Amino acid sequence: MPGLPYVSLVSTPSKRAATLELAAEIERRGFPGIAVPSLGDTMALCTSLAHVTSTVRLVTAIQPIYRSSANEIASTAAYLHEVSGGRFALGLGVSHQAMNKRVHGARPGRPLQDVREYVEAMRAGERFTGPLPPVLLATLRDRMLSLAVDVAQGALWANASRRAVAAQLDRVPGVRSDGFWLANMIPCVIDEDRRAAAAVNRRTMTTYVGLPNYRNAWREAGYVEEMDAVEAVLAAGERERLPEVMSDQWLADCTLYGSIDEVRAGLEGWRDIGVEPIAVMSSTSGGQHHAIRQLFEAYH
Repeated sequence: MPGLPYVSLVSTPSKRAATLELAAEIERRGFPGIAVPSLGDTMALCTSLAHVTSTVRLVTAIQPIYRSSANEIASTAAYLHEVSGGRFALGLGVSHQAMNKRVHGARPGRPLQDVREYVEAMRAGERFTGPLPPVLLATLRDRMLSLAVDVAQGALWANASRRAVAAQLDRVPGVRSDGFWLANMIPCVIDEDRRAAAAVNRRTMTTYVGLPNYRNAWREAGYVEEMDAVEAVLAAGERERLPEVMSDQWLADCTLYGSIDEVRAGLEGWRDIGVEPIAVMSSTSGGQHHAIRQLFEAYH
């Protein structure tokens, strides 16, 4: 049996207690880690997770830097590092320009400079907060990955092209250093009806193809025709047509879907190139909790 992946976990209103119970089950079943994406309050959920688990690793994937000050996040991160017994890692990122303005009311500056200064400010306060956990940077393209090698202990992708990341790891010096952690958040749907599973992932990816930074990364990965088609649909104001222009090749490179064996093999494929897979589960027949239980079945 191949190694188990990390599991992405979101806490939604009215299901928060059930989410903590599910996290405890993720740990009991031997999954190595839980990744908490930026939906809701990542740090609050990680704090609760630190108290209801004892061995599973925890990581924010990611905590947006424009949502809270460096001092505030450093204090919480140091607390989590201590009370979790060193199981916590702080994934940081700039998020997306449209979301920063609409949701957080932030006006981002220069991402590379802002991230570097944020990490420096956090570390400058360690004498007050106590030791910080490992810091990971959200990355899509080479310059942010190089910054992660320079100032952090790891890098996180989301919805990445596996063929592009494999080449990227060879382009950026220091990425394969011992102890430098690499991981990717991968949309996954388990269903014997491969077409139905693909349709769910296409709906999931509709949000991401609408973001310029993702489109630029996928262009660099070779999906120029697909991104041209996406931009034409967006320019026409026809977002409902986005799934139509997502090619099977692109979707299979950036997400996983199909039978248990297909999804499990796809997750292992990411590990084969040196990147820890994080399963972001959806389902054709239920919500997040149901989808994660399908993942349980895939490994037990």
